[in-house]
Amino acid sequence: MKTVRIGLIGVGLIGKMHLDEYANIPGAEVVAVCDINEAEVKLVAAKYNISHVYTDFRQLLERDDLDCIDVCLHNNFHAPVTIAALEAGKHVYCEKPIAGSYYDGKAMVDAAIQSGKMLHVQIATLYHKETKLAKELIEAGKLGKLYHARSNGFRRRGRPYVDGYGTPSFTRKETAGGGALFDMGVYHISQILYLLGIPSIRTITGQTYQEMGMDPERREISGFNVEELGLGFVKFDGGASLDIMEAWSVHLGGFEGSCVIGSEGGIRLPAYKSGQPQTPMTFHSTVSDMDLDSTIDVHSNNNRRELMSADYDAYRSSQHHLIAAIQERVPMLPTAEISLQTMLISEGIYMSSQLGREVTAEEVIAESKSTAIKL
Repeated sequence: MKTVRIGLIGVGLIGKMHLDEYANIPGAEVVAVCDINEAEVKLVAAKYNISHVYTDFRQLLERDDLDCIDVCLHNNFHAPVTIAALEAGKHVYCEKPIAGSYYDGKAMVDAAIQSGKMLHVQIATLYHKETKLAKELIEAGKLGKLYHARSNGFRRRGRPYVDGYGTPSFTRKETAGGGALFDMGVYHISQILYLLGIPSIRTITGQTYQEMGMDPERREISGFNVEELGLGFVKFDGGASLDIMEAWSVHLGGFEGSCVIGSEGGIRLPAYKSGQPQTPMTFHSTVSDMDLDSTIDVHSNNNRRELMSADYDAYRSSQHHLIAAIQERVPMLPTAEISLQTMLISEGIYMSSQLGREVTAEEVIAESKSTAIKL
């Protein structure tokens, strides 16, 4: 198999997580790393045995021996760096969300089309075992006509920095663009859009909140000006709908798992808390006029599929998929398109909350502005 040579930009928490993942993927080789923090990038290069170190991403992009650039920067830096990398003739793997606004995400997608290079966005939930099994059930017609879905994401008190982890950059519109919807919601909304087949968005209604108390000193330092709770309702062309509840912080003990409902059956995905599934995946249907509620053994079913498929490893994680797609073993999932539609929904929720009314997809697209920060 072709060895995929990677240049990684941004060696913070997420960048280090990407490096750990690449270390476990045959055929992936990180050749160069870049960060404006020279001391930190040198330490990281030494730890991961990476030969080439840069503090200016433009110099890294001048290399002619890289297949792909991995962008691990804060949201509002995604577009400028990604577009520059695509124009330099490199495939791009970008952290979620696609950008800080729909406008910037669309510019990234357009740049990928114009360059003829792949743009892959990190959506970890697409590679969860339950997502793959749910997609099989849907494609086999076991749910019939899909007409409603629910996207849920829960943290009890898990706001970055103000609740004890992460940095203030996650809590400021200037760098992050948004809060819970951009940080966590992108995973859950994208997962549901993928299962629904990426339907066209018609209208969006939403409301955002920041009502729970926080440490006064950390509030001041963080400049916290994003939402801790985002709620939404989306109508799609064709009549299907989606409701959304995404919480960084809320006075509840948990949410039920996301779900997809069809005319012939329904799927309930596991509910997660602190990164661990709290409930099983279930399938609900009617057979011989009997209502059946079935529990799916996610691990056994997934393991059997891995043993029986030569390319199932290409769907173990977002990065496994990246490498396999560049090696031309599998076609790239439409993660850029899914991410752009997710951004449209999130930005629509913000717009609806501000205006106090339902908004159309066309309104959101027309009003979206660039939030990009050039380096």
